[in-house]
Amino acid sequence: MEPILNVQHLQKYYGARGSVTRAVDDISFSVASGEFVGIMGASGSGKTTLLNCVSTIDSVTAGHILIEGRDITQLKSKELARFRRERLGFVFQDCNLLDTLNAFENIALALTILRTPVGEIEERVKETAQRLDIEACLDKYPYQLSGGQRQRVAAARAIITRPALVLADEPTGALDSKAARLLLDRFESLNREREATILMVTHDAFTASYCRRILFLRDGKQFSELVRGEDSRKQFFNRIIEVVTLLGGACGDVL
Repeated sequence: MEPILNVQHLQKYYGARGSVTRAVDDISFSVASGEFVGIMGASGSGKTTLLNCVSTIDSVTAGHILIEGRDITQLKSKELARFRRERLGFVFQDCNLLDTLNAFENIALALTILRTPVGEIEERVKETAQRLDIEACLDKYPYQLSGGQRQRVAAARAIITRPALVLADEPTGALDSKAARLLLDRFESLNREREATILMVTHDAFTASYCRRILFLRDGKQFSELVRGEDSRKQFFNRIIEVVTLLGGACGDVL
């Protein structure tokens, strides 16, 4: 079966000749349908740059990124915008909700842009809100919501279009431990029950322990990979800490 995401010899360089930063240096990996994969590394390891390339926010220097078999590095800007809108879901650290819309409208906006029939929108918003435990928040505006509720609204907006791939960049970074755990529980259930395919960047070992597989980056290169297998989350967390320790002082902010 063809993977949802196939990254082939990806390179992303910044700067001019004589002063080049290799932010991503020849990375290859794939993500199968229904996987929950984490990317970890210290600041400057290339993890966010990698996610930006996969999410089409940034262009690549060399290499290929295939999503559902389509090489997105070859798409023209109009095709790329349509592909991003229809096949990718995004969850950012700062939520990026529209302040002038309530939670229902923020979630529904993604469907409205895709010209989903009006009669279908309400049903899908309510079903998605139920999965993320935000039914009681739908009539509230972002400023009336807690940080955790805002992030779950953002997650609902990301998955409601049934994207091929959900991309999450430090989704728990601005949350307290209780809100982070609640969000991650919902991510885990979406992955398990709806077989959502998730690629998540995080610097936090606890957050990463919810993934089924983790890629570790160092200095733009892939350093190591961990597969959870039959481990409990606590056992997997301990294995993550071992790799973080191997990465040494340069990865101190992973903890």
